[in-house]
Formats: sequence, structure tokens, C-alpha cells
Amino acid sequence: MTTRIDSDILASLAAHSVELIATLQHPSGAYPASPTFSAYTGYSWFRDGAFIADAMSAANEVDSASRFFDWCETILIDRRAQIEAIEQAEAAGTPLDNAQMLATRFTFDGHEGNDEWWDFQTDGYGTWVWAVVTHARRHDFTPARWGEGIELSVRYLLATWQRPCFDWWEEYEAERHVSTLGCVIAGLNAAADSGVLSSEMEQQARGAAAEALELIQTQGVRDGHLVKWLHSEAVDGSLAALISPLAVVDGTSPLGTATAARIDAELSVDGGVHRYIGDTFYGGGQWPLLSCMLGLAFAAGGDSAKARQQLEWAAHTVTPQRFLPEQVDDHLLDATRVPEWLERWGTVATPLLWSHAMYVRLAVELGEYTPPAWGESTSLAAESHHGNEREIV
Repeated sequence: MTTRIDSDILASLAAHSVELIATLQHPSGAYPASPTFSAYTGYSWFRDGAFIADAMSAANEVDSASRFFDWCETILIDRRAQIEAIEQAEAAGTPLDNAQMLATRFTFDGHEGNDEWWDFQTDGYGTWVWAVVTHARRHDFTPARWGEGIELSVRYLLATWQRPCFDWWEEYEAERHVSTLGCVIAGLNAAADSGVLSSEMEQQARGAAAEALELIQTQGVRDGHLVKWLHSEAVDGSLAALISPLAVVDGTSPLGTATAARIDAELSVDGGVHRYIGDTFYGGGQWPLLSCMLGLAFAAGGDSAKARQQLEWAAHTVTPQRFLPEQVDDHLLDATRVPEWLERWGTVATPLLWSHAMYVRLAVELGEYTPPAWGESTSLAAESHHGNEREIV
């Protein structure tokens, strides 16, 4: 078990995490996945970035989150013709292949990049819509600023949500993943509630979200808990996000409490959560961001004590440079697989901005970090709004 950490230390790490994310945010608004990790350098993901933006929004870094959402909308507007072609092919019964779908990650200037990647993932397009509407609601302003991007995302999701695609971890392309469906549901419902859609599209969005939720309830549940993909028996750490922050599943419901309990029993060791049993990426370590997501699920279920333990575990993974990594090797599922990844991509991504973001999000949720009022951002955050990324060494 981890040693209990004082609240002031937890709060200090949260404040540092906000500053780090703000400082590393690109002038375009994109959040780098990791500034130094070879496979991620120069790229921003819609999914990861949306969770980062949600954390920054919760920390009252309103301008930072808004600029990320501006970046997302610009990318979507630039790909209007691609989205229309996908819609038309789907309507004609001749759907385009996966290689012609929207990309998963983009360079900071909004291009697809030249590196091969596992690109067809619909989760990010639902997650950013959920995040931007939540952001607007949280700070009491209209999401109409991003109305064009929200509408384009809904059109893309309506045309593609039923297709199998890669999961959050860029794996298992042939499956229909419950976490992905949850992101789509959250995005479509948020869009329908946003007031920016036509009445016809709002109805379509609500209908697709309801259909996807029914699919999860009938084919994505086993023994009372959510599973990794439809008709699976396994669980995945990402399922906690459907409880919180996405709120697709009520944290106090039997399904919510059973899912959190199953993740805790099967994937967590002393608070450190694995992605899934059988994971071999860098040996299958424990991910701080998933520990924080499980903490949010516990909090949504009313167990703040367990939620705080998850936050403390994540805090214990911080490096001497005060960076939170993508994963740690304290409890590997298959240590024999570490060398191949070290040779391929180098050491584990550190810092991972998504890890810092989920730590912030849970710290705010538990009241362990009280953000400054909007407009009273730290000097590092303000500095990042005017120029270059700070170098990480």
C-alpha cells in the first residue's frame, strides 16, 4: 500500500501539473501528448487532448481549454469535404474503407503527419464534443463558438459509430469497443443538448446515442459489469471513464459500482491500474491516468476515501523532475516484453500530459486542489499563451 500523502503535497502537484500543461501547450492550441517521447513528439490526439482540456477547464484555465477546442474545430472545418464524402458513401451503401476515415492524431499545425499510425478511432470525435459542451456549461457561456465543429463531428459520428475501429490503445481494430461507444454516446448527447444543432440533427444524435447505449446494455455487459468490447468477458481500465468524467453510466447504479469494483479487483494492484489483462506494451505496467479515472469512478459512486487512495497512488509515481509518466514498471504483467519497446521507441513517455491532466481532474473533484479563479492563472500559464513551448530536459 502507498504511504498517505498530505493534502498540501497533493495540491502542489496539481498546481504544478496545470502549469506544465499550460506551458507546453502549442501556440496553435494543441496539447502535445508528450514533449520528448519519440513516437508521440509533435502530435496531439483529439481523445487525449479532450481529457486534458476538460481538466484544464475544471482548473479554471478557461482560455487554455478554449484554444484547444478552437484547434479541434479548425481541423474539422478543413476536412469538411472528407466528412461529406464519408457521409455520402455510407448513405449509398458503399462505405469507404478505414484508411479513408479521419485520423486519430494530428501535428500541431493540423496535418495528419507522415508516420504510419493506427488511425481509425471514433472515440476522440465524441470525446472532444462532450468536453467542449461541458466546458461551456461549466463556465456559463454558449458552445455556439464551436457550433460548426460540433455539427461536423456529429455528422461524422452518425456515419461511422457502428463500425468496428481501433480502441483507445490503438489495438483490436475488428472489435466494437465499449469505451469507444461510451465516448460516442457522451459526445452525441452533449451535442444534442448544446443548442447548436438543427432539430433534425439533434433528433438523429439522440437516437444514435440511445441505440449505442442499448447496444452496451445488451451486448457490452457480463456478470453485471461493463466489458472491453461487445460480447467480451474481459474488462479494460478505460471503462472507468464511462462512469466519470463521461457520466454515461451512473456511478451509484449497480452497473457503475460493479464496473468500478471489477476494474479494481482485476486490474488494480495497490491502486495502480493496468490497461487490461494480457497487455504487453512496455511489459504491461500500471497507468497513473487510469488510476485517476478509477478514482473518479469511485468518487461518482460516493466512495471518496477510495478515490483519494487512487490520487495518492498516482502522486507516488511522480519523478524527481515532477513529471507523471504514461506507466510505471512496479508491477509488470510481462517483463519479457520490455526490451522490444525500449529498442523501438526508447523509455516510457515521461511526462505524459494526459497523466497530469487526469491527476488534476481527480484532485479538483476531491477538493484536494482549489484552482485560482478564472483570470487569475499562474504566470507560467499566462506565459504559454504568448509564445513558445518551454523546453523539457
